[in-house]
Amino acid sequence: MSSTATTQAKDRVIIRFAGDSGDGMQLTGDRFTADSAALGNDLSTLPNFPAEIRAPQGTIPGVSSFQLHFASWDILTPGDAPDVLVAMNPAALKANLADVPRGATIIVNTDEFSTRNLKKVGWATSPLDDDTLESWHVHALPLTSITVEALAEFDSLTRKEKERAKNMFALGLLSWMYSRPITATEDFLTSKFGAKPDILAANLAALRAGWNYGETTEDFAVPFTVAPAPTPPGTYRNITGNSALSLGLVAGAHRAGRPLVLGSYPITPASDILHALSGYKRHGVTTVQAEDEIAGIGVALGASFGGAVGVTTTSGPGVALKSETIGLAVSLELPLVIVDVQRGGPSTGLPTKTEQSDLLQAMFGRNGESPVPIIAPQTSADCFDAALEAVRIATVYRTPVFLLSDGYLANGSEPWQVPQVADLPTFPVELATEPNATDAKGNPTFHPYVRDEETLARPWAVPGTPGLEHRIGGIEKDAVTGNISYDPDNHDLMVRTRQAKVDKIADSIGDLEVDDPSGDARVLVLGWGSTYGPNLAAVRRLRSAGKSVAHAHLRHLNPFPANTGEVLARYERVIVPEMNLGQLAMLLRAKYLVDVRSHTSVRGLPFKVADLAEVIDAALQEVTA
Repeated sequence: MSSTATTQAKDRVIIRFAGDSGDGMQLTGDRFTADSAALGNDLSTLPNFPAEIRAPQGTIPGVSSFQLHFASWDILTPGDAPDVLVAMNPAALKANLADVPRGATIIVNTDEFSTRNLKKVGWATSPLDDDTLESWHVHALPLTSITVEALAEFDSLTRKEKERAKNMFALGLLSWMYSRPITATEDFLTSKFGAKPDILAANLAALRAGWNYGETTEDFAVPFTVAPAPTPPGTYRNITGNSALSLGLVAGAHRAGRPLVLGSYPITPASDILHALSGYKRHGVTTVQAEDEIAGIGVALGASFGGAVGVTTTSGPGVALKSETIGLAVSLELPLVIVDVQRGGPSTGLPTKTEQSDLLQAMFGRNGESPVPIIAPQTSADCFDAALEAVRIATVYRTPVFLLSDGYLANGSEPWQVPQVADLPTFPVELATEPNATDAKGNPTFHPYVRDEETLARPWAVPGTPGLEHRIGGIEKDAVTGNISYDPDNHDLMVRTRQAKVDKIADSIGDLEVDDPSGDARVLVLGWGSTYGPNLAAVRRLRSAGKSVAHAHLRHLNPFPANTGEVLARYERVIVPEMNLGQLAMLLRAKYLVDVRSHTSVRGLPFKVADLAEVIDAALQEVTA
């Protein structure tokens, strides 16, 4: 469907859909995102939903929202504040109103503004009837009633079933407002509800009714257009962080030439990785949904012992349960990828909200000297490359590796250029196939801890290979024979060697790159993980105002790139924004003795660009005073 109305061009728009957790806001936002991606817009999304399976209907704790930022240029975040808020009930309006700037557009479903629903959120009178909303452009529409009326011919459906289609009406209306085609959504609905023809027909009718309402009503002046963003030629798809991470793991195992085995226990927000990988059996992937977190990592480590790339996925509480087996993997020196999709803690904390608070747990959360490499993706699409890198390090260096994603990256989405397989790095694994030493009698024997001189990796000997029998278990091993050893000097050697192996990874990861166009910046903004987008967007904002700021971002958190200390010493102020209470800042101060300035937030939400720009600007004023 296409509009006949005159259009007005915009270069960017931020829309937030908000409603009860049963109103289908995530689906609505996801479909609008897919349609925007198909048009070639650059985009970034922020799904935000309650942890409760079904919070009390119409209450603020039950509000679910989906924010989408789409533009005709390269964007980095889902946006600080929505230009348009679609509020399906009073709870959605009250929960989100503080984020909506004055003068923005609010579309409200008036059918839900009953006395009972107003009382649930603490409003004595409707904000639609007083001056509460006078600073915004408000479109008060009876979305539920209009949807039911549009579906009057569907006699086989109950009124409640018809009401459920109001999200499709809202999607159709917003699609008209921003010149989004709805054909892809029609195809999606056909695929989803093809076995239920009445439900399918009703949703299609509601979607088209929403579009037609925008086209024919006088409530909205003109539809807007947002041109495609310039991008390099290639094949693109809209992808979430969890989907990208799953594909990266599969690609990594392929490039290592080994099968992939996932041992996992479902936990928010990592469960989608288990779901995704279970669909890749034809690519040499085996998935095991274990009975608990400990069993999940046991399956993964056992698979690694058997010659596969073992992977386990979890979030912070699961890492705590897996810590003993991670220590065993350190001792055995076997490849293992531990994916931690971080969420708000402690304990159960905020299961559906984002945080970066597991860095120190990944770094030190095991008994004994138990070093583990740590990698963190910077965007949803970058989860692919980070996962590929995690598999490379795990297999080449024979070590468990932490991959620290978070809820913001996992659930958010952005365009991803699908790489050519031939362009991906290769790191084929060579398994041990024969004895590598002789015993005192001159007979061939196998020494499991004879190391590669370049990587310090020990041989990867698959059980059942003739002549390669060796001891396994958590007790310290002799540095050559692999026999159990309590010798103090041997333990000292093994501990230092395992640390040296992790340190050697720095030789293969390259230097920390600094973005400092003028070359004269005195302030450096240094981030890790999902702070990449807000950090760089804030830096760009200040540069556009004529101010000089440097930016750098760490992917490898253990070991740090070899030039990290030199980079930190180059600047008068180093600001490290983190969604924790300063964990990376603590590590940098301890290692490099640099007065890193920590800027922290633990609100369960990503940083706002405006807030970061203010903090960085204050630092600029300090060094120039």
